[in-house]
Amino acid sequence: MTTGQDSFKVNRRSAKATRPATLADVARVAGVVAMTASRALNQSGYVSQNVRQRVLKAAAKLEYRPNMVARQLKSQRLSAIGVLLPDIANPFSTELVSGVKQVFDESGYSTFIALSSRSVEQETASLRAFADHRVDGLIVATRGTAMGDEVLRNLARQGIPTVTIGRPVKIAGIDSVTADHWQGAFDVVNHLISLGHSRIGFIGISPADRLSLRRYQGYAAALEQAGIAVTPAYTVGPPEAPAFATQEDGFDGMTRLADLKRPPTAVFARNDFAAIGALRAAHKLGLRVPQDVAIAGFDNIPLAAFTTPPLTTVEQPIAQQGSAAAKFLLDRIEKRYTGTARKLCMPCNLIVRESTTAI
Repeated sequence: MTTGQDSFKVNRRSAKATRPATLADVARVAGVVAMTASRALNQSGYVSQNVRQRVLKAAAKLEYRPNMVARQLKSQRLSAIGVLLPDIANPFSTELVSGVKQVFDESGYSTFIALSSRSVEQETASLRAFADHRVDGLIVATRGTAMGDEVLRNLARQGIPTVTIGRPVKIAGIDSVTADHWQGAFDVVNHLISLGHSRIGFIGISPADRLSLRRYQGYAAALEQAGIAVTPAYTVGPPEAPAFATQEDGFDGMTRLADLKRPPTAVFARNDFAAIGALRAAHKLGLRVPQDVAIAGFDNIPLAAFTTPPLTTVEQPIAQQGSAAAKFLLDRIEKRYTGTARKLCMPCNLIVRESTTAI
């Protein structure tokens, strides 16, 4: 029978056993002083191969992990990157972060993610929180807002390295990486025009905010070049926000366009998620795609090839943008580049599938 005192002793031993190993513990097991253990683990300064192996073996045995807080206080660096995204529901975010993380993982940096959702306030709060936690740099992949841009200017003045993805900025020292959204939209709308469509709707942005979106600008330019009037009623979507268009936006937008007296015969959705919502709405309304209405998207997320029918879309280099932005940011953090803002624009490709056809 175990007494209360015996139980107390067991609990004390258990608590002691689960205490994280320290550098001093590693040094003791390896039979060296703490400074030597530190040099061996951090590969700084001379340590013989025999001693290095003893220290590494001791660290593995004790499951030692360095105290990152202490390391930050000593080096004044967290070795961490903040990434701000609109949301994580859209597969675009997953692929983008994959490209970012590959670069930073190889360089020994941790990556922390925050979401803006549809809130400008949340966007600015996340940016300020990253700054307060002293991250070494920021990657911002939300859509531009006036309030968010002002926060970015303040961060630049504080000397926090920042790179934007898909968000053009004119702020000294902030690099940007993007795909050619204007040209991609222009190409897909030209494709719809070539099939005989002249009533082409745009889903994904409110009419009041449409001119701030490059995909809308490309859409409008293609219509104007073909001598087709831009019809304001054919533009439907949510108000400006630092967020992606969603399936709900696509469903609601398609429903509203179908209610018009002369509805569009083709629809270009701001992204594939909105296009998928539009496909669902068309099915519910009894509209055949592409016979009654052609639908095209943007991004070429993996799901786009498996919708019914498979979705015509614009492919942009998602992971490559993440990787390029991460390399730009590392250059800034590690002082390999301190010059004027760099801008990289990557080409897009039209992917024609079964959701668009001639009328």
